[in-house]
Amino acid sequence: MIRVLVAYASERGGTAEIADWVGAGLRQAGVDADVRPAGQVTTLDGYDAAIVGGALYAGRWHREARHFVRRHADTLTHRQVWLFSSGPLDRTAEERDIAPAPGVAKVARRIGAEGHATFGGRLTPDARGFMASKIAKRMSGDYRDRAQVTEWAAGIGRELRKVAV
Repeated sequence: MIRVLVAYASERGGTAEIADWVGAGLRQAGVDADVRPAGQVTTLDGYDAAIVGGALYAGRWHREARHFVRRHADTLTHRQVWLFSSGPLDRTAEERDIAPAPGVAKVARRIGAEGHATFGGRLTPDARGFMASKIAKRMSGDYRDRAQVTEWAAGIGRELRKVAV
């Protein structure tokens, strides 16, 4: 069976939940998925492919996602890899494809990623931290679309299964 690592970096749990949905979509397509925080992954041995996700903050991918790719760049270049970002606090990610943030696009080119998706984010009204609390006053809400995430991941799973046959 094809085995995929879903590594994620999340500050407030919203991206972690998206990663769980990605894992569910992969399993739905008949692929074995292991969902883990990026900072806890020490090796990619045993994985046929990887999906790496991170929350966006002020247009930058979460630090742990960037560090994960940097630490494992040599291995990632020899596997099929997809990336995802979460962050827009509106419905734009449901309405159209959003290009990756410049830093994420650079990472994608460096490792030869197969693709990237941007999903809506989540910010609770009681978010802590100076910037987060300011933004939450204007834009709090859950803008994630579980069906969109699951279908994206299932498509990757179907693609991986075709290649394996």
